[in-house]
Amino acid sequence: MCFLLGRRRLCVPRLLIALAAALLVLPLYATASDTPLSLDAATQLAAQRAPQIQAQILQAQAARHDAVRAGRLPDPQLTAGINNLTATGAEAFNAAADSMTLRSIGLMQVIPSSAKRHAEKTVAQATVQLNATEVTQVRLAVKQATADAWVRLWAAQAERQQLEALNEQFALAVKLARAKLRGGTGSATDVLAAQSAAVQLANRITAVDAEIAAAQAALQRWVGDDVNQTLAAAPDFSSLPVSPAELQRNLNQQGPLLDWSAREDQAQAKLDLAKAGKRPNWSVGVVYGDRIHRPDMLGIEVGVSLPLFPGNRQDQDISARYADRSAIADAHENALRAQRAAVAADLAEWQGDSKQITTYRDQLLPLVADRSRTALAGYRAGGSLEPWLEARRDEIDTRVAYAKALAAWGEAWTRLAYLLPDESAPRAIRLPEDLP
Repeated sequence: MCFLLGRRRLCVPRLLIALAAALLVLPLYATASDTPLSLDAATQLAAQRAPQIQAQILQAQAARHDAVRAGRLPDPQLTAGINNLTATGAEAFNAAADSMTLRSIGLMQVIPSSAKRHAEKTVAQATVQLNATEVTQVRLAVKQATADAWVRLWAAQAERQQLEALNEQFALAVKLARAKLRGGTGSATDVLAAQSAAVQLANRITAVDAEIAAAQAALQRWVGDDVNQTLAAAPDFSSLPVSPAELQRNLNQQGPLLDWSAREDQAQAKLDLAKAGKRPNWSVGVVYGDRIHRPDMLGIEVGVSLPLFPGNRQDQDISARYADRSAIADAHENALRAQRAAVAADLAEWQGDSKQITTYRDQLLPLVADRSRTALAGYRAGGSLEPWLEARRDEIDTRVAYAKALAAWGEAWTRLAYLLPDESAPRAIRLPEDLP
């Protein structure tokens, strides 16, 4: 391949060009694989890979195929036979023995009532709609489960960071205890106590490492083993993607209730189909008869079903479908009440967790850290080690409680953030000071 460079032609082998392009592309892939996994990226990836979503999509596809055949006429019936065939005597079973013998072939078509065919179409369409809503419902559930797994891993890593931050102070305490022992102002008991405290801290970190491994395994279930599990920064858990007022207002559009409207439509369609069962079905047939040595015959017949005794058949079906419709309506109302209570509880928990996190960050964590540093400084100045041991226990407990509060805060946020489908959820709406 040649290029014009000024007045000179520069020819470069194609192989060198391909190698240069490959070298340019490789860093891009390396950078992509090293990109920290954000919460949004994890949920989007899980929505693409989750097998239960694909299974639900296939069920929806099956429902669409079923809807195509709903309300169609049944297959016609081909009939063939022979009438007035001699059965005894020397000419038994001889079709030409009697002029009345008739060989026939015919075609029969059953025609269900138009009301029944329309009702079948309505049931199929309602089933299609139900399966479509269930796809969205499953996708929301997968995203929420993935977000929960991401938050648990993030909170466990935050807990480890909180505990690791104490390593330096614990090492300093051991160093001071040993120095005071060598100087004759300390005791072996203080050295052992400081070492024991350091070992206990390391043991707590080991326990957190086990929690991190379990959380990573839970997240791998949704995003796969080939995804970098170095987490990006957490989203702003102090704001919801949807306002609390909208969450409390649009309950029926939320994941747990998303399919109830389609269920009610399906129940009504099945009731209409049961009512249409009292309409008679028609049938039309044509028969062509062949008589040997005689003129051929043509027959036309029309039939109609007679639902003369519906009390033990159609009426029972109608009553059952009425009961089904009422049961679904009552179950919908119960689910609506439960969802209203759950949303209110999650909003209250989320708001309470937000206040707790602020208290931990602005007050409790600085206080316990100052107390530990002051107690250690007092020990260095000749005081007792016991105040520092008590202070460090309180600081560890406070830091662990802070990490647990972070987990609860993030989990409450995920339960609220993934209630509505993406297309109906406005973004970046801040939480008011007081919930409505």
